[in-house]
Amino acid sequence: MFGLVEPIGMVTFSDAPHEELMALGLRNYWDGYFAGRAAPLGRVPAEVVHALFYNFAPGEVARHIPRVWDITTPEAALAARERGCARALRQGLGELADGPGLVRAADLLTTAGISAPTEGRALYAALRTLPIPDDPVARLWHAATLLREHRGDGHVAALVTEGIGGLECHVLHAVSVGIPGEKFGRVHHLPAGQIAAVIEGMRARGILDAEGWLTDAGRATKERVEALTDELAAPAYDVLGAAELEQLVADLEPIAAALEGADGG
Repeated sequence: MFGLVEPIGMVTFSDAPHEELMALGLRNYWDGYFAGRAAPLGRVPAEVVHALFYNFAPGEVARHIPRVWDITTPEAALAARERGCARALRQGLGELADGPGLVRAADLLTTAGISAPTEGRALYAALRTLPIPDDPVARLWHAATLLREHRGDGHVAALVTEGIGGLECHVLHAVSVGIPGEKFGRVHHLPAGQIAAVIEGMRARGILDAEGWLTDAGRATKERVEALTDELAAPAYDVLGAAELEQLVADLEPIAAALEGADGG
C-alpha cells in the first residue's frame, strides 16, 4: 500500500502546489513547505513543529515559522496546497482523473484515511480535523496525505524507539542506499562540523563503521525501524474488507504507474 499511495502524496512537492503557495506571498520553497504541512496544526510555535516534523536541524523550522503566519493564514495555506495538489494530480493522471476507478479509489482510501487510530499521532490527528474535499481528485490526494502523515507519525515513533535522532535518520537512510551520509541532500548543507558530529556519534554507537557505512548492528537497526513503521501503519487498512482492499489495489495501480511515469520514475 505504501508503494501505491506514496506517488499520490508526493505531488505535494511538485510545481503546482508550490505556485499556489507562492501566490500567497511566501518567499521560497521552504516557506511553502512549512506553511502547507504545518497549517493543520494552526499557529503553533516553531518548537512544536520542530518536534513533530522530527528530522530538521535545530533552527531550520524557526526560519519559517511563525514568519509565514505574518504573511498568510493556515486556512489560506491549506486551500492553496489542496488546489495545487489537485491540479498536479490532474496533470499527471490525464484521462484517469475523470474515470470511475479514481472515484472508487478516493472513496476507499478516504475510508482508510479517516479510520486509523489517532493516539500518539499528532500530525495525523490534526489532518483528521479538516473537511474532506468533495472533488474526487482532491479527495484522493487528501486521503493519501492522511495516510502519509499517519505512517510518518509511526515512523517517528519507530525512530525514537531505536534511539535514532532526527539528523541521524537521514544518515541511516543515505548509507543504506549507498550514499555517504554527509552527501545526502537533506543534511549536506549543514556545517561540516555538525554533520561530522552526527556521523561520529553513530560510529560510537556501533551503527556505522570506521568508513561511515552500516555495520551489521546498523543494518539490523534500520530493518527494525522499517518493520515497526510498516506494523504501525497497517491498522489504517483494517476497516477495509478483503474484497475492498483488492479493489483498492486494482484501482490504485494505474494511478501510481501514471504518476511515477509523469515524474520520470
